[in-house]
Amino acid sequence: ALCINVQCSDVLETLSLVFCGAAVNCPTDMADCPTTWSLATAHGQPLQAEFLSHNLHTELPRSEVGGGAATVHYVPPPSVCHNGFLFKTGSMARAIVERKGREEFSRRWCTLHDGNFSYYESDKNSSPNGMLKATEMVCLAVSPPEKHGYDHTFELYSDSDRLYLFGTDDPESHKEWVKSLAKTFIPAHAEPLLRLGFERIGRLKYKDGLNLQTPKVGWFALVGSTLYAYLDNSEGEEIHLRKLLELSIQQDNEVLVLVERGSAAGSGGDTLSQQQLTDTDIPVIVQNCIGYITQCGLTSEGIYRKSGVNSRVAALSDALWQDARSICLREGVHQVDDVSTALKRFFREVKGGLFTTEETGAWLSTVALQEFGQKIAQYQMLLSRLPCVNKATLTALIKHLYCVQRFSELNQMNLHNLAIVFGPTLFQTDGKDYTAGRVIEDLIEHYTGIFQVDEQQLKKQLDEITAIIKTNCSGDFICTVYLEEKSDTAEQHVKIPASMTAAELTCEILDRRKIPIKEKDYWCCWEISEKEEMERPLHYQERVLAMLHSLGTDSYLLIKKHLSMEMMKVYLASKVDMSKHGLMKFREERSILGLGGFHERYFILNSNILRMYKESNRPERDWSVKSLKLYLGIKKKVRPPSSWGVTMVFQSEKQEKPERQQWYLCCGSEAEMNEWFATFLSIQFDGDLWPEDGAQQQLRRSRAPPTDARHGNVSLIPLRGSENEMRHSVATFSKDPLAWRETINFTQPPPTTAAMPSEPSSSFCHRGDPDDPWRACSHTHTHTHTHRYYS
Repeated sequence: ALCINVQCSDVLETLSLVFCGAAVNCPTDMADCPTTWSLATAHGQPLQAEFLSHNLHTELPRSEVGGGAATVHYVPPPSVCHNGFLFKTGSMARAIVERKGREEFSRRWCTLHDGNFSYYESDKNSSPNGMLKATEMVCLAVSPPEKHGYDHTFELYSDSDRLYLFGTDDPESHKEWVKSLAKTFIPAHAEPLLRLGFERIGRLKYKDGLNLQTPKVGWFALVGSTLYAYLDNSEGEEIHLRKLLELSIQQDNEVLVLVERGSAAGSGGDTLSQQQLTDTDIPVIVQNCIGYITQCGLTSEGIYRKSGVNSRVAALSDALWQDARSICLREGVHQVDDVSTALKRFFREVKGGLFTTEETGAWLSTVALQEFGQKIAQYQMLLSRLPCVNKATLTALIKHLYCVQRFSELNQMNLHNLAIVFGPTLFQTDGKDYTAGRVIEDLIEHYTGIFQVDEQQLKKQLDEITAIIKTNCSGDFICTVYLEEKSDTAEQHVKIPASMTAAELTCEILDRRKIPIKEKDYWCCWEISEKEEMERPLHYQERVLAMLHSLGTDSYLLIKKHLSMEMMKVYLASKVDMSKHGLMKFREERSILGLGGFHERYFILNSNILRMYKESNRPERDWSVKSLKLYLGIKKKVRPPSSWGVTMVFQSEKQEKPERQQWYLCCGSEAEMNEWFATFLSIQFDGDLWPEDGAQQQLRRSRAPPTDARHGNVSLIPLRGSENEMRHSVATFSKDPLAWRETINFTQPPPTTAAMPSEPSSSFCHRGDPDDPWRACSHTHTHTHTHRYYS
């Protein structure tokens, strides 16, 4: 009301508003006129401006007492005074990236008084060499010890884009200067920031959501990987940088974008807590590897017992350590044994270990307890004492291993075999003592008791695993595929194996019709839905069989050219960062936005999230890009405002009744629609929209034999013995397949070591079967078999 009234000549109304409690210093949210005084001046109201100028400092803080407003006397903040000698370099216009030696500093007498920080040639001079007002101070940064020539330094940033570096050898003097300077320019409502051991503190302009025209001022302090903030006189909040979904720089390095709910980019250390974390405090490395193995490796014989190819494992491990968030593990691209070995290597190399250095002894000694209840209670107590990240990680890993051993009839990895692998790995020992393995056995065997998992949770976990295994083991499927149009003359019946990709299917159909693949002919496999009047190009690496299981009765597969692919590739090549924002018309399948029509909304697509805004700063809705499928086209029944639209579909297959939702988005032009579609696909598939060398690469991939370290269904890697023996065996077989039988004498029992106890234990054998010579048995035995391997 005050902001509106000061723009007219009614001074009496302004006086009434001020006397009724209107804040004279309230922000106007206008960049050109940030205060009521400047607003009155800009609108030619000198009497209003004069009245406001006389009342700038008359506001009294209020508090609620007995249900009514009680006035308390205003107490001005104490004036901070401090002085002493500091060493200073010349002011700079850019950040300091190099070490400054002692010779680059000059001794100056510095004073802090009445909000002014001044520095002099000496304590005898009365005219300062320079001065900074508190209102000009933007940021105070505390440098790490010995970063520059002086042991303790700090940096002052001004709003005139100048940087000042000060130093001293006295830690107490340094601490007092940092405290005094910060207290000078940090406002009272953000004063709790001063009690933090900050590395950087100051003010920043911030915007959120669609509030793009009205930036506000917030006060921030950086402590480790946590950013503390006081925004718009609100309560303080914490932003955990390692849990960010996105952390990026935009607009010529002037805007820092923080998107919560997820994990940050870039790993910052060697311990578990310093890794990129999910919102459940599990390192992204662990989450990604476990998720991939659950999807693709639970039926892999000897999973975790077999080692991957060392060169591939090393490359994958380095990439995961550097930025796990950016690595998308995909079937056909990454081998199961490579991923499992990378996961084991991570646990063996992570600093402090999963059980922490301090608590390792307590975990290992628990196995000696004889009374069952006492042992379980001890494990629960030790679990509760683990740091938050370690506890969450251990829980996720044991849950995964419990599921692995529940399906040991398929993967041959029972409780004992998993313990042999993960005991020394998780406790980072040499494996000579099996105590570590016994701890892992206890944790897996008594998973439900130690981790307090109820029957309903357990059933849900196992049902999900069973569904995944059924999908992966569904076998070949005969499917009708059409070429360019749906007609009797254009149909082809194709046998779809589980491993067939969309590119391979496309090439097979083109080969049958003897259609040559020309340059820039982007032949693609499309999912067509007649009922919904929409279509979707399958990604060239997408598995066709998995998609067919979710295909409706009114849908079919069509091979045709992707006419927009060239434009999409050119558009993506011109983009610096993979994001897009703008207005689109939006409608739900069952609209709650009105009478079933389309409504204009603002969308922001970046990282892995699509956000929709209406008018407020907070998104009206957001979607995870990975959980969506985008189709070209919108059915005419919903009356789209333009013909350039896409249908966005979400379907969950992890529930008893799969949930399916869809939304409609309309663009202003075909080019705009293709840009949104290209950005969406690029984010979903990490920029891998089309093979770099085009269709010929697809053809070669479709002809290439599958790369698998197996013959029939039997691994050629021995499932017993040390890692060195396994690698030696594989290397020998690679040089001379016939030398395999000479390398290892399979008629002798495996050697007994401390890590491999001599008592009867499960091992692996394959008995001959006249119908299926590769049929496996998983019984427990101590006798020996003669194993035969065929190549």
